[in-house]
Amino acid sequence: MFIKLITGILLALLAAGCITPEKDSLQAVRERGVLRVGSTGDYRPMSFREPSTGKYRGFDAALAEDLARELGVKLEYVPTTWPDLMRDTLDRKFDLALCGITITPARKKQALMSDGYLVNGKTVLCRAEDAKKYVSLAAIDRPEVRVMENPGGLNEKFARKYLPRAVLIIHPVNEEIPRLVAEGKADVMITEIMEAAFYCARDKRLAAPLLDAPFTHGELGILLPSGNRTLLEQVNRFIRKKRKSGRLEELKEIYLHGGKREKRIAPKARLSVPAPAAM
Repeated sequence: MFIKLITGILLALLAAGCITPEKDSLQAVRERGVLRVGSTGDYRPMSFREPSTGKYRGFDAALAEDLARELGVKLEYVPTTWPDLMRDTLDRKFDLALCGITITPARKKQALMSDGYLVNGKTVLCRAEDAKKYVSLAAIDRPEVRVMENPGGLNEKFARKYLPRAVLIIHPVNEEIPRLVAEGKADVMITEIMEAAFYCARDKRLAAPLLDAPFTHGELGILLPSGNRTLLEQVNRFIRKKRKSGRLEELKEIYLHGGKREKRIAPKARLSVPAPAAM
């Protein structure tokens, strides 16, 4: 009797519009006509917001445009930060986040993550003159070494965990750190191989001696709020399609290598697109 009473009350509230079931996320995007993409906008060459125009550029920005086009909707960016990324995702401030996000067990425990679309790993960015000096964690984890990272991301967490003896400098603007390292304001930046390759190709003062031997191996994925299974399935179909068509390799060539192979940086290094996940 009690169960029937509760069920009746819930049905009555639902009929009255007092409570509503969560709308299918993919359906909501299509009805809205807009795909809301969360981005930190500070991560070259993945997703960077140009200060002068407000436009987003990079590998992930192009991928977001492709996804919106595939869904037949407009693209709208929602700014977020690395410290707030998961909170904003869980608060559903956007439909998905796409800005160079590494797939981790912790993130998958709290939210949804797509299949990987680009292999990454933590590596070293330093001055060219120090390229032979900082070739191991032991060489960096010294009291006289200054490591600079942006707040709230996995780079900071990595530095705190594996470089406790080094001097950790937290700088709020991620895209400024490579220049500060080149200018001698810091000695090392721990970052992803694609970001290290990008800056080395554009600034001869910088080097990434471990591009072909990063400290970690992972993949980038698209982050979604929990419960959005239909949108996740659509996103994974989209990634498989772009991998098969060669689009992921094309974007890699454009945004990671500037239209050229990475031979100038490290002949053995390969920023690869991961193979499809086992079904």
